[in-house]
Amino acid sequence: MRGTTRTVAVAGISAAALLLAGCGGGGEEETPDASSAKAGGDISVEGCSPQNPLIPSNTSETCGGNVLDLVTAKLVSYATKDAKPEMDIAESITTSDNQNFEVKLKKGYKFHDGTEVKAKNFVDAWNYASYFPNGQGASYFFTPFEGYADLQSEDPDEDGPQKAPAPKAKELSGLKVVDDHTFTIKTSEKVSNLPVRLGYTAFAPLPDSFFADPEAYGKKPIGAGPYEFVSLTPDVDIKLKKFADYSGKDAAKPDNITFKIYADDETAYKDLIAGTIDVMEQVPTSALIGEAWKTDLQGRAATKAVAGITHVGFTKTDPRLSNVKVRQAISMAVNRQEITDKIFNKGRVPATGWVPPGIDGYAAGACGEACTFDAAKAKTTLAEGGGFTGTLEFAYNNDGGHKEWVEATCNQIKTNTGINCVPRPFVDFSTMLKELESRKFNGMFRLGWQMDYPSIENFLAPLYGTDADSNYQDYSSPAFDKLLNDAAADGDPASSNSKYQEAEKLLGQDLPTMPMWYTARQTGWSDKVNTVEVDAFGVPDYGNVTLK
Repeated sequence: MRGTTRTVAVAGISAAALLLAGCGGGGEEETPDASSAKAGGDISVEGCSPQNPLIPSNTSETCGGNVLDLVTAKLVSYATKDAKPEMDIAESITTSDNQNFEVKLKKGYKFHDGTEVKAKNFVDAWNYASYFPNGQGASYFFTPFEGYADLQSEDPDEDGPQKAPAPKAKELSGLKVVDDHTFTIKTSEKVSNLPVRLGYTAFAPLPDSFFADPEAYGKKPIGAGPYEFVSLTPDVDIKLKKFADYSGKDAAKPDNITFKIYADDETAYKDLIAGTIDVMEQVPTSALIGEAWKTDLQGRAATKAVAGITHVGFTKTDPRLSNVKVRQAISMAVNRQEITDKIFNKGRVPATGWVPPGIDGYAAGACGEACTFDAAKAKTTLAEGGGFTGTLEFAYNNDGGHKEWVEATCNQIKTNTGINCVPRPFVDFSTMLKELESRKFNGMFRLGWQMDYPSIENFLAPLYGTDADSNYQDYSSPAFDKLLNDAAADGDPASSNSKYQEAEKLLGQDLPTMPMWYTARQTGWSDKVNTVEVDAFGVPDYGNVTLK
């Protein structure tokens, strides 16, 4: 994930199409206002505080992820316009059975420290990510690899005096280095879309120097991407500079990019209007009312629909939310259309399921009656579920522009069910995630999801698979997990999608979260830069920004 991570708007991208490609495909991107555009110069953009040190396999949120996407390179990259997978560090990824894969690397691809990216840099990085004692948050993405279970362990008393026993193994049996530029992957089951997944940040290679001092790397990461990491000043900024010896095809345009860290988006928006920052990924909700943002920015803004979703989770630790009818009642009490019309000025689309339109396998209506506004039905359903006593806290991060819609949602829940819903703001996204991870918070919480890689599976497995990294609601269903495994192993795209759709329908029955709306980006920029393109994941293409 990224909990609010990457988003894609694509129709059907097949692993087979990627496997057949020996190198990056796709046409040239158009450069807006090319006559006045120029590469070079410095830009500053809105940023936020990373949750964890900047290690690729331990970064699963946008604050750190947007930075690492510029710093790292992976086997695969995704085209800006349509998220089409293209070879990057990989020369080729081939398989005859969707279980045994051979990866060949391009020769001479360099890390920022000047060393060459070799097969062992992938294998060592993925073993490190998978090994339970290393505590990597994105370890879950390596679950399909053969031997993953042997690298896991379980804390017998959950952070108590006892320590988890050492895992059976330290390396994945499914990874083998063949030579400097070749390695193989074996999965425990067939995984038809594995090559498509390999462009996600967690699959980035790590230089040899990482293993000597992972802590130092987390403070100053070394990747193979178009930008080098310069510095991180907590709560102030993150600085990057262009990598002169970048080996890939997506050469950087700005010389320097500074992510200025903001505690709230209103302050960032004021700075954008004043020209203090140059790019803001999403203007604040308050600026959408009456389309004030278009007037404020005077042609320096654009809207793009992206296949992301906002949902509200229910903590499993709160016994008052354990009855599914209570969760259904809360969801039915929310008038999504009214909120998207009035708060977002029709800039969002009410969700009817957990997978957004534009994703191959999307099917409307998976949420069913629970996502249909019905105040009367909400009251009767709540009574059938045993009611709700006390205050229902609704957690959100204050640095993301969520205050208005969270308050509106709470007001609707209170009006339509009588439940005393109260917004609970956290200072920033990182702080909220840590509170959710501690499992000490009881109530509801806001999260968004942006695609990590272009697949319907990415909207289901990382959020709702048992023990998945972003499964903050602790949903666990053997039937759901089986459908995910069966779908991943199915080599026929239509049949695979059908199984994923069945899994999504189970979410409709169990309602671990309530879908709210599908995403669009309202992005703004300063008058010193040309038009900013938002990529298929909903993130500004910072590396291609040009100055006037």
